[in-house]
Amino acid sequence: MPTVTISAKGEARITSGHPWVYRSDVIQVAADGGENVRGQIVQVMGRRKAPLGSAFYSDRSEIALRMLTRGVEPPPADLLRDRIAAAVSYRESLGIDATAYRLVHGEADRLPGLVVDRYGDYLVLQALIQATDRLLPEITPLLEARLRPAGILARNDPRVRLLEGLDQHVEVLAGTVPEAIEVREGRVTYAVDPYKGQKTGLFLDQRENRVAAAAYAHGRALDAFSYNGGFAMALSPVCDEVVAVDISEDAVARIVANVTRNGLANIRAHAMNAFDELRELERRRERFDTIVLDPPAFAKNKAAVAKALSGYKEINLRALKLLNPGGILVTCSCSYNVSEGMFADVLASAAADARAEVAVVEKRMQGRDHPVLVTVPETFYLKCFVLRKL
Repeated sequence: MPTVTISAKGEARITSGHPWVYRSDVIQVAADGGENVRGQIVQVMGRRKAPLGSAFYSDRSEIALRMLTRGVEPPPADLLRDRIAAAVSYRESLGIDATAYRLVHGEADRLPGLVVDRYGDYLVLQALIQATDRLLPEITPLLEARLRPAGILARNDPRVRLLEGLDQHVEVLAGTVPEAIEVREGRVTYAVDPYKGQKTGLFLDQRENRVAAAAYAHGRALDAFSYNGGFAMALSPVCDEVVAVDISEDAVARIVANVTRNGLANIRAHAMNAFDELRELERRRERFDTIVLDPPAFAKNKAAVAKALSGYKEINLRALKLLNPGGILVTCSCSYNVSEGMFADVLASAAADARAEVAVVEKRMQGRDHPVLVTVPETFYLKCFVLRKL
């Protein structure tokens, strides 16, 4: 294996259990026989030339190393197969009541830079770093052997690939993949566009939070930032009326189609900027018993955190004003750069300004098929609070 020597700071990071080493902590890159190390598995060495383990190496990203194994021994020949099998076995143990869920979640499954989602008989994957992109010819047959899918689609179009010097493209790797796939989540069915839908087709990380929200929902409900109506359809059976709002006309068309598909007569969807809609609803003195706020990430980097906190406060402040006493607010942040503590502080400030007494019913996170590593805070990105207005 090629070797990469890192600084004491990088070594301390690995010792703490974090799998990433930044480019600023790389001291030397040496390849056996002049081999190009781009996207290769390398041996990571400490300053005293002691082997620390093996890692995926990137010659472009600020995250230069993503650890695969630790210690002196080289990675086993069946590492990819065994870790894919372990990831799939874990999901099979969860008893997921859905045909769409995450099978491989990158670092949290010890497969850095690889995402694999199941949509019924099909798999949609993303190779987000140089190494997983290079290894796709090995990864694809392993997925075929373990899961026997009808087709595998590579959604290699995320912008993060540009940071790795990789192009953006979508291609079928095996079998055939239709433009629309019908999947089930509990009692609800969706039509998924695997080629153009958000992420790999759907936001799969909120599945368990939708179930939790339905356990508390009642009366008149508002689902803001609705996307394809996931929360709205989960709330429909237990609510008198559900208003679904999204800024995108295309999203609203998907909501309407999904509502029709599921025969849910009490959901009304329309296109509107959710910030403006919340202001307008407050102006009209409308009231709700259940409100869901599931906005996109407001802080995609640390520089955006202050503005993001302001945005989170505004929508939660207005939601609390719209909420009837005894009402439930399910509010989410998928901004990794906004910690759970920061989000909780925003909610407390919003409650104070709304002059509302609010109790925490539950604190939740992304679904269990999107694991969180205790030593890697970056894997904990989705915060979900279920609040009750007293």
